[in-house]
Amino acid sequence: MRGDGTPRHLVDVDDLSREELLAVLDRAAALKGYVERGDPHRYLDGQTLGMVFEKPSTRTRVSFETGMTQLGGHAIFLGPDDIGLGGREPVKDIARTLSQYVDCVMARVFDHDDVVELAEYATVPVVNGLTDDAHPCQTLADLLTVRETVGLDASVAWVGDGNNVAQSFVLGAALAGVDLTVAAPDGYGIDPAVLDRAAELGTAPETTDDPAAAVADADVVYTDVWVSMGQEGEREEKLAVFEDGGFQVNDALLSETDAQVMHCLPAHRGEEITDAVVESDRALVWQQAENRLHAQKALLTWLLD
Repeated sequence: MRGDGTPRHLVDVDDLSREELLAVLDRAAALKGYVERGDPHRYLDGQTLGMVFEKPSTRTRVSFETGMTQLGGHAIFLGPDDIGLGGREPVKDIARTLSQYVDCVMARVFDHDDVVELAEYATVPVVNGLTDDAHPCQTLADLLTVRETVGLDASVAWVGDGNNVAQSFVLGAALAGVDLTVAAPDGYGIDPAVLDRAAELGTAPETTDDPAAAVADADVVYTDVWVSMGQEGEREEKLAVFEDGGFQVNDALLSETDAQVMHCLPAHRGEEITDAVVESDRALVWQQAENRLHAQKALLTWLLD
């Protein structure tokens, strides 16, 4: 909450300042330590998180629900059959109604504007659990993982589609001071407006269509699926473009580097990344997945503090 009692929201990661982002990462590291030691940390005792889902989920639902339990609170799952955003009921009405019952709302939906509208009308904090444009909670976990392994002064290469995960990571990297290069085929890169926002926050990433050049000096190589939810109709076209361009993260691409590898999951093994790389000692994917829990708990306690 702000000093005047109005709620803070996380619609995208740059809703945080650099100082606030680093404070959330510090808090996430502390909460992770509590879990590892078995120390109770019921900072949200008696509080409730309303979780609005339009898209299927493994990590988002389980990490938020488990996180609220560990913090002493409660989470309510509201699936597509429970709430029809903008269909059965206007988004603004849902925002105002949920605000009477819960202490925070997390929404994992298709249309980014729906989360923007939820935040506009809600009187409690709203967290973007994923939209077609952004995935800020994933970025918090990613930055925590980078900080734990190679430090935020590291060099990271994004290899693949300039999707919602990539766009939030671009903004998070600019805030945190991470040196980032984005390698994507022509026409599949980061939205120019996001690059402009990154430049205003710190430094926009270097961009290229050459994945080998991008990973050459990288400490971490990050990839995600080439075909995101809702893009199934573009599948064959996108697979051909990315395969022909050599964008698969495989042993050959990584042969000249000691870089570790991140993937936000789920992975389409054999497409954007090989099974061998996911199962290798390079992979940080399970650490990333765990860090969703700790980063989101830190965010919730920060928003509700």
